[in-house]
Amino acid sequence: MTVRFGVDRVVADIALLSGARAVGLVTNDAARLASDATVRSRVALQHAGVPLVRLFAPEHGLDASAPDGAAVVNTTDERTGLAVVSLYGERMRPTPDQLGGLDLVLFDVPDVGVRFYTYAWTLFHLLAACAESRIPLCVLDRPNPLGGTLASAEGPTLDLALASFVGADAIPVRHALTLGELARMWQRERWPHADLRVVTCEGWARDMPWSDTALPWVPTSPAMPSVASLSTYAGLAFFEGTNLSVGRGTDAPFQHVGAPWLDADAVLSWLARASLAGITLEHDAFVPALAPHAGERCQGIRVIVTDASAYRPVAIGLWLLAAVVATHRSAFAWSRYSTAANPTGEGHVDRLVGQRSVRAQLDRDPNTVSAEQVAAWTAVPDWDARVRPILLYPP
Repeated sequence: MTVRFGVDRVVADIALLSGARAVGLVTNDAARLASDATVRSRVALQHAGVPLVRLFAPEHGLDASAPDGAAVVNTTDERTGLAVVSLYGERMRPTPDQLGGLDLVLFDVPDVGVRFYTYAWTLFHLLAACAESRIPLCVLDRPNPLGGTLASAEGPTLDLALASFVGADAIPVRHALTLGELARMWQRERWPHADLRVVTCEGWARDMPWSDTALPWVPTSPAMPSVASLSTYAGLAFFEGTNLSVGRGTDAPFQHVGAPWLDADAVLSWLARASLAGITLEHDAFVPALAPHAGERCQGIRVIVTDASAYRPVAIGLWLLAAVVATHRSAFAWSRYSTAANPTGEGHVDRLVGQRSVRAQLDRDPNTVSAEQVAAWTAVPDWDARVRPILLYPP
């Protein structure tokens, strides 16, 4: 069966929006139709007769091209002529004035299924703002491109003491939900009075990763250019909180990590103790265009997924992090990562991982990391029971 997104269904039948007269839309250029990936969803909605009066944009801006963490300003959309309110700059949540005059807000932004990708938190804050202003919110749902099998979920689950714009709720790193389902969970648990609607996808099943949809991948941000980068992002992004490069500014961001001083053979040798199903690891070299190590030749480790059903990206990332710390105690360092949401950049790796205990153990003795420890870190035993009431697609 052909996969259709929520936006495709609305474009085909705007009666799904129940006669709204003034509509806001949170979106970006990555939001395209499933039926035609050359067509931006906001243009299709406008042409279908949806009365759009205002746009809102998440991190990376309406064109989905602003650098990671960079503040984005308000602007005007050349394609629709509509004003665009940035939700990643001076504020991350729309004000009552910015929602003023709207009788419906639509959300159509493609996600990557990973807790610290900020589009989900734009939705989180939008739901809170719409609930406060008593404006209905409708999520035009899209598949989770990592697949939605609940058994694929991986922690650590976020410690709320570390809440930030890369994680504001206690969910695992890989959550296996669509954004529509996350919104339903937040309505159930936090804002039960919110008027939330979800236009579901058609033709998507929970066991379908993006490669099974037969749809082209549209980059969701500058460093997410391919399904290969998507597949390894959930684990290798931890290295953004270190002095290693994740390959930003190469053709394979988040598919490898490295530094000029990295002894890749030592790392690979240390990893002989690990259980690394579904991948192969290769010694490679690359020159990132962006910091850290911009313009320098880095020795690296490349992760190649060979069996997506067996691959556990978060576990792989934790194993690789332990291996680098263990083999490079003098050269390795945790680093700050400054963004508009976290200007000081403090504690970035803890916010990504979701627990301080992981970094603490690596600082004490990374050689104590074992298969049992990694399994404990990534376990999410209560997740299935918590999310089943809000699922939109059968498990």
